[in-house]
Amino acid sequence: MSKLPRWRGFNLDNRFHQDYANRPFRREDFDQIAEWGFDFVRFPMDYRIWTDKGDWTRLLEPELKKIDEAIDWAARNKLHAQLNFHRAPGYTVNVPPEAKSLWRDEDAVNVCCLHWAAFAKRYKGRPNLSFNPLNEPANVGAEPHKKAMTRIVEAIRKEDDKRLIICDGRDYGAVPAEELLSLNVAHSTRGYQPFQLTHYLAEWVAVAKNFPKPERFEPRQADEIWDRYYRPWIEFEKKGVGVMVGEFGCYNKTPHAVVLSWMEEMLKRWKTAGWGWALWNYRGTFGILDSNRSDVQYRDYKGQKLDQAMLNLLRQH
Repeated sequence: MSKLPRWRGFNLDNRFHQDYANRPFRREDFDQIAEWGFDFVRFPMDYRIWTDKGDWTRLLEPELKKIDEAIDWAARNKLHAQLNFHRAPGYTVNVPPEAKSLWRDEDAVNVCCLHWAAFAKRYKGRPNLSFNPLNEPANVGAEPHKKAMTRIVEAIRKEDDKRLIICDGRDYGAVPAEELLSLNVAHSTRGYQPFQLTHYLAEWVAVAKNFPKPERFEPRQADEIWDRYYRPWIEFEKKGVGVMVGEFGCYNKTPHAVVLSWMEEMLKRWKTAGWGWALWNYRGTFGILDSNRSDVQYRDYKGQKLDQAMLNLLRQH
């Protein structure tokens, strides 16, 4: 797809991890997102949640129906929904790692294709829905990446040849996957630069404890980031590839004033480029609700702690 709509919205991480982020979607979240003027929700999901623990080829209908319900809530609010396997059979950026590798093991590729084919068949013809097959492929070369993604894309299109497919860039979404040009898929990048600012003191990043405390963020820094990380995506888009920012945000240990300065500069540039975006997350340590920052004067919103300043900024862009 040569140009994607400039969607604006959030990652809803309710099904993000089987062990510590496995909770029901909330209808009121979809209503609130739409009321505030946004039009996009991404569902980063862990395939183990809808998979029989003894047989990874067997999908559990009761769990799939919960995803159906979330897609319905998005549709009723005119929100574009994007389904993502944050943990796919054979690959994850999370812990623990998968026992088999999507890049090396035929079994993993076959099972990943089986899952995506099931989703494609289930939602065939469903409007306002895209598939984001794999979250942030990393530590993989262009050829093995192309081989696996070609199989997955073919499995989806065998069931629904009209479905919009948006693939993450390689190296955790940072690098355009030129090797996928022949597949006619759109692409998703990330908004986590500079990493030392966005992930300051993030507990899951081993070296984050050594990051210097971010004191300020200025336009010249945004220009440097743009030239280094995003200009290649502009050139990639010129080849007929739609681009969006599938995740961005700052962890709650980064000073709030710095977060807002960084966010405003990046949002302005993405808007100029015509790129849509999705904040990670909606409710939680990166989000606008219940982020548990120590330096924010929250506003009570239906029993939740709302970061009004961040919400206002997002709505402006």
